[in-house]
Amino acid sequence: MHTNRSFLSIASRAAAFTFLLAGTTSLMQAQEATSAPSSAPALTLVAAAAPADLAFPADASSASSSSSSSSSYLSSSMDSLPSDPSSLAGDLNQPPPRRRYGRPNYSDSHTNADGSNKFTAIVGAGLSSPVADTGKYLTPNFAFQVGAGRNWSKKFGALIQFDYDKFGFQGSTLTNQENLYNEGIPPTSQYYITGLDGTSHVWSFTIDPKYTFYDSDKYGAYVVAGVGFYHKTANFFVPTAEEVETYFGPEEIAADETVDKYSSNAPGFNGGMGVTYKPSRFAGERFFLEARYVFVDNSARAASVTNYYPPNANQTYYIPATFGLRF
Repeated sequence: MHTNRSFLSIASRAAAFTFLLAGTTSLMQAQEATSAPSSAPALTLVAAAAPADLAFPADASSASSSSSSSSSYLSSSMDSLPSDPSSLAGDLNQPPPRRRYGRPNYSDSHTNADGSNKFTAIVGAGLSSPVADTGKYLTPNFAFQVGAGRNWSKKFGALIQFDYDKFGFQGSTLTNQENLYNEGIPPTSQYYITGLDGTSHVWSFTIDPKYTFYDSDKYGAYVVAGVGFYHKTANFFVPTAEEVETYFGPEEIAADETVDKYSSNAPGFNGGMGVTYKPSRFAGERFFLEARYVFVDNSARAASVTNYYPPNANQTYYIPATFGLRF
């Protein structure tokens, strides 16, 4: 009887312990199911984000500490992840950042590295005005220039240039020359001169470096200087009538009969500035307006029976102002 009671007591205790163990297991499973993420990709991302701890703790306290640290790290990783995993996949599909490029290099047989043309040319025309002592015996007339050269950049270039500057004579100069030519000749003589007229001109070949100190899509400004060879000529003539044969018979036409002529060669220098205008952003041509001061170092010659016009050998000063096209 005593043995049965002991057996029943042991059995009841075992049943109670079993029931308690089953209830605890069910509760833990329910908590794990509640706290698990609803999306499988998120679990995969968390597992990928969490570092693998391959070191086993030496005792229970270190294991608890390691478990707590891992749980804290997983929690912070979960907080940093986007709520929508597909957005992370979208970021991964984005192209890499664009590569940064330096200034393009256009250098070839016709173009400099900065995009400017290696070769340049100009053509222009305008007004040439004598100044200083030269203005005392010459009057303004037209100017013409043409040139070609090399650009080393948008800033610096040089031209080999030809200029032709024409002038007239002051009335006082023509009167003085006419009196010199008629000195000692009676007015009734066939050699007596009336209606004397004349022109003067300077042509030159120069080398002209140019520096552009301002340049934009449309406008530019530059300074220019040059040195070269200058040839100066004075020509005095009288208007005459010349008879020529035409389809309708002989006709008289106006002609100029040269009375006297002088020339002088000398080195010369010039300097000035100009502005440019580009009609289109993509155009290669520019219009230009330019003014220079020209000095020709002529050697003076004394008056003589063979030199009735000494001023042609005087130093020459004039300002050509030209408008044209620069290629």
